[in-house]
Amino acid sequence: MNHITQRLHQTIRTVPDFPKPGIQFKDITPIFLDADLCDDIATQIINRFQQQNVRIDAICAIESRGFFIGILIANKLRVPLFPVRKAGKLPAKTKSYTYELEYGNATLEIHTDVVKPGWQVMIHDDLLATGGTAMAAAELIRAEGGSVAGFSFIVELNFLNGRQKISPYSNCIVSLVNYT
Repeated sequence: MNHITQRLHQTIRTVPDFPKPGIQFKDITPIFLDADLCDDIATQIINRFQQQNVRIDAICAIESRGFFIGILIANKLRVPLFPVRKAGKLPAKTKSYTYELEYGNATLEIHTDVVKPGWQVMIHDDLLATGGTAMAAAELIRAEGGSVAGFSFIVELNFLNGRQKISPYSNCIVSLVNYT
């Protein structure tokens, strides 16, 4: 276990029975109290992509916790960042993608003028669970003419098999902490 993974395990808090009984919620918000750890997370993610020689032209950050580290990654790489948000949150013309959840449907949106044709886009979110949200972001990027360079997450819940859902979009999937 590397130093950053160890620090993340010590910092991420497990909240039992949130948002419903039986769920062991992985709360990453304590990470944001440590500026050095945030910087190290962004650097570690970038290093893992560079080790795989992945070109990144832009970062797509998923609402809302993906924004925090996503902007650090974009700034370090000196590339643009654009958000993918829940329906109705973006003010200009959008494209939407609706996908199924275990308890209903969800819709994500992207501004139609942010993805440049041919861009290699890293999709960043705080956590990979079932993969539905990351997959929806990938579909939006592809619909706008971009390609998915890869995915980055702070936390991956391996037992929910989200990696399998998103692996057809890219074989570069980086997660810093895994829970089995």
